[in-house]
Amino acid sequence: MKILVLNCGSSSIKYQVFDMDYEALLAKGLVERVGINGTFIKHQRGDQPKITRDIEAKDHKEGIQHVLEILTDADQGVFKNLDEIKAVGHRVVHGGEKFADSVLITHEVLEAVRECVKFAPLHNPPNLKGIEAIAAILPNVPQVAVFDTSFHQTMPPVAYIYGLPYKYYEQDRIRRYGFHGTSHRFVSHRAAQLLQKPYEKLKIITCHLGNGASVAAIKHGKSVDTSMGHTPLEGLVMGTRCGDIDPALVLHIMKKENLTIDEMDTLLNKKAGILGISQWSSDQRDLEDGYPEQNLKNNKPLANLALEIFAYRVRKYIGAYMAVLNGCDALVFTAGVGENSPIIRDLVCRDMDFLGVKLDPEKNKKTWRGAEGDISTADARVRTLVVPTNEELVIAEDTYAIVRKK
Repeated sequence: MKILVLNCGSSSIKYQVFDMDYEALLAKGLVERVGINGTFIKHQRGDQPKITRDIEAKDHKEGIQHVLEILTDADQGVFKNLDEIKAVGHRVVHGGEKFADSVLITHEVLEAVRECVKFAPLHNPPNLKGIEAIAAILPNVPQVAVFDTSFHQTMPPVAYIYGLPYKYYEQDRIRRYGFHGTSHRFVSHRAAQLLQKPYEKLKIITCHLGNGASVAAIKHGKSVDTSMGHTPLEGLVMGTRCGDIDPALVLHIMKKENLTIDEMDTLLNKKAGILGISQWSSDQRDLEDGYPEQNLKNNKPLANLALEIFAYRVRKYIGAYMAVLNGCDALVFTAGVGENSPIIRDLVCRDMDFLGVKLDPEKNKKTWRGAEGDISTADARVRTLVVPTNEELVIAEDTYAIVRKK
């Protein structure tokens, strides 16, 4: 069965095609600048070289039409015709409390996703546009929604209820939801496979570290806590997001700077974090070029501070989640920074040997660019793993399972 996976952002469309009879990735690509001048599509069929084409797409429907055109192209395509697409799986960021699992998309599901727009106003609307576009272009093809929040629906109330008047939870469902759930689910399962131990018997802490970043505590296959909250702003210091701060600071800065709500929202989400601290870049690769221990050029004290704050916050959450789990069998690093930055992994894991975390320096340095493996010393009680995430494969697997039952 061939399945198309879509991840629609505000001005982008990421796509992958899988043949789920073999779990084989057939093609992948990205449409950038949807609704903006200079729209283009990057596409790769199998192991062939990537190609880039300029296109016009005033909205997501036109962007997806271009995706389908290239997927049926005589030279670059993987379908003879669109009838070969048996299902479409969508990444949907927020499912609220309604969805603890992936679901076949129906009218009722669409309405529930629309209700969650108030929780994820930047993410759910483009997710919905992708679903609506497929419904218009391929009306007879089943669609499945895979939610970032669903994996964390197993958290207990002590983990998700905020210290606010309880009426705000009862009336407005204000609570911790957590995100990156598809990634945390994939890498924790893969960690169990690498350790050759039953998933349901392990205590795992997963660190999804990219421009957006979160940590999750997973006990016996269930998420019991995670660092992101009602929105993706809470938790770790991130590329441009502030993470945990004293909430009174929001009021203080708004009054002092005479900021509107929208201006404050922009500051917290787009001007803070590593970018705000370093006053240079939100990309950790830029900052690492100057990190002192690398003895490289462009050494900038605030860049070093930003890296160390990022690692410090990750370490704090790991310590907290070891307490929540009453121990830990595996610590897992994933996503762009977690997979590719030996420096960050080293900074995070320093001075944690009393908790059983001990990195092997040589293994750590050699594990990046898509590599996976155990980077701990032989005598470490906690196995520290690097596992490249594959959210698209999870979406394809869930879509395949649900459509087969249909």
